[in-house]
Amino acid sequence: MFQNLSLEIGPDGVAIVRIKLAGRSMNVFTDALGAELAAVASAIADNPAVLGAVITSGLPGAFMAGADLLEFAQLYERGLSAAQAGQRYAQGGIALRALERGGKPVAAALNGLALGGGYELALACHHRVLADRPDAVVGLPEVSVGLMPGGGGTQRLPRLIGIVQALPLLLSGRHVGPAEALALGLVDQLAPAGQEVEAAREWVLQNRDFQPAWDVKGFSVPGGAGAMAAHAMHTFGTGAAQVRRDTQDQFPAPMAILSAVYEGTLLPIDRALAIENKYFGGLLVSVVARNLMRTQFIARKAAQKGARRPAAVPERSVARLGVLGAGMMGAGIAQLAAQAGIEVVLLDQSMEVAEQAKARIGALWQRDQAAGRCTAQAVQERCARITPAAEAQALKECDFIIEAVFEDRAVKAALMAQLATVLAERAEPVVWATNTSTLPVTGLAQHWPVPAQVIGMHFFSPVARMELVEIIMGEQTSPDTLAQAIDLVAQLRKTPIVVRDSPGFYTSRIFCAYIDEGMAMLAQGVLPALIDNAARQAGYATGPLAVTDEVSLDLQQRVVAQALADGLPKRFLRGHAQEVITRMNQLGRFGRKSGGGFYDFAPDAPKRLWPGLASLYPALARQPDVEEVKQRLLCIQALESARCVEEGVIDAVADADLGAVLGVGFPGWTGGALSYIDSVGAAEFVAGCDLLAQRHGERFQPSDWLRARAARGESFHRPALHDAPRMGEAA
Repeated sequence: MFQNLSLEIGPDGVAIVRIKLAGRSMNVFTDALGAELAAVASAIADNPAVLGAVITSGLPGAFMAGADLLEFAQLYERGLSAAQAGQRYAQGGIALRALERGGKPVAAALNGLALGGGYELALACHHRVLADRPDAVVGLPEVSVGLMPGGGGTQRLPRLIGIVQALPLLLSGRHVGPAEALALGLVDQLAPAGQEVEAAREWVLQNRDFQPAWDVKGFSVPGGAGAMAAHAMHTFGTGAAQVRRDTQDQFPAPMAILSAVYEGTLLPIDRALAIENKYFGGLLVSVVARNLMRTQFIARKAAQKGARRPAAVPERSVARLGVLGAGMMGAGIAQLAAQAGIEVVLLDQSMEVAEQAKARIGALWQRDQAAGRCTAQAVQERCARITPAAEAQALKECDFIIEAVFEDRAVKAALMAQLATVLAERAEPVVWATNTSTLPVTGLAQHWPVPAQVIGMHFFSPVARMELVEIIMGEQTSPDTLAQAIDLVAQLRKTPIVVRDSPGFYTSRIFCAYIDEGMAMLAQGVLPALIDNAARQAGYATGPLAVTDEVSLDLQQRVVAQALADGLPKRFLRGHAQEVITRMNQLGRFGRKSGGGFYDFAPDAPKRLWPGLASLYPALARQPDVEEVKQRLLCIQALESARCVEEGVIDAVADADLGAVLGVGFPGWTGGALSYIDSVGAAEFVAGCDLLAQRHGERFQPSDWLRARAARGESFHRPALHDAPRMGEAA
């Protein structure tokens, strides 16, 4: 009778509804499922033999995730109005309401994660039983992809636990584990894994006359509704100010959530659900939601599942990883690998240095243990996986090497030559991955006996927090080597992008475009506070001057010097920022590590802009508009990203956007640098760059290739992300 669920009525009169979407490994809320749930609600209500129902999953380990975001992401292109989009997805909410109002008790038996639409289905049930297992989480994470709950979440959750407790969950979208979910009232009962259906059945049998609280006459929202809610001024007034501060008005979803909760809780539930649908429809057709869904969810998941992995190469996991260099980066990689269950040999020039690095890693895990994020046993097991070493022979059993020593080609080349003989003794080929952000992988590969086994793996600092790994293909890197590198990134639970070897690769090129434009504006007399504040208003986490202080100005000096020594073309010499880099180095102001750069860093005090900048770079009498500063920063990075596609540095548009957002902090609301061009419109983007080129120089001049694309009306995101070819395969 049904394609996506089954209905079985037990001898005790309790109907067990098991959801198992046809052809999917995870249940999601679809139109077809909504229609079937509506039919089930009628069947339960109309059958006198049915006393009540339990809704659970027919898939092991998970109840239901949210909706089909691929479908949602395509709505923007269809040109629907907000009302049309809301109406398009209203049927699922109607089905949940029918289930809720059927007159018989319905319990949700959550055997695993219940997120988004899955948890909204649980909220529409009258009782929620959650399996007591670590990966069984509940939550409404829609805000993270530019949306809000559209199946009643913004109305039922405040009615269940009160506005003050509900809003932080709705605005953060965080996942909540079993114990906290029970304490907050998100679920009513925990049950041992595998016993949740039986616990839910027992509740149904004991509560045959149950009615949903908000349908009972006289119901009031716990703690008050709307303007009458407890701490309403703080919750809504201060909350709105905080949302605007945090989002800089670039992300519409948080304010829509606030508005829906404020307005909806003042009304009866059915009118409240209509309010939610109105705001939900508006977000569905917004460009920001489209961008976030496409990059932060669809492209990200595809990359994590190996979208760029050569399909013909068998999967291979790393059992023993060699990490060369026990500094901040090497230690971070070792920590990550040991957490993932990989044996690690951490090699440095002296045993003392390697052991000190292991001790620092252990201290970090002990801090996690104290905070309840891991157990003492886990700390012990992780530490046991790291073997400090100072002798090359310790690497002979390693099946993958990541070199993370000082960013100097002579140092890296010497190390490769030294260890080649040791690793040559292995029967299986060993991948040599160099952690570099700028040095050409093809040149380094010449120092290895088999250049095809050499690849770049650019980790970002701090390794534990930064999700991206930029994988760099040298000219001779083999598909097997690429596949093994992607497999290792998957083991480390990071997100890979794949780029070609070229000066600066991809992320360093667009990062330097950002910080160089900030320094160029400073040299022109734009106020430093205006530069960094405009960047934050545009959606960057850190302004260009502030982030340059973090990565250091002496490093920028070395990068420029290396580019000059290598005879790179003029466009790689960063001419518009060179004078600032040189002068700050002459003054010994390298950034945070020297106590001061563009900012002063005093112990136990907030950083502040260095007053000396005012005399070093006198301010223009007439400062530019903040919108022009924002446009300069956004456009220069987007232009550089487009040049990388034009030059074949990066093949996949999705990778370019992921690299921009996850690697170098391009504003998330845009969906990435190329998505930004698409959102503005190619023709309008080119026209804007032409105007900037007239004012500020040829670096803003679009290429003939980009102009031709704009003239043809081409966008970068064609074909759809899920149709994108794998690396090395024909499109």
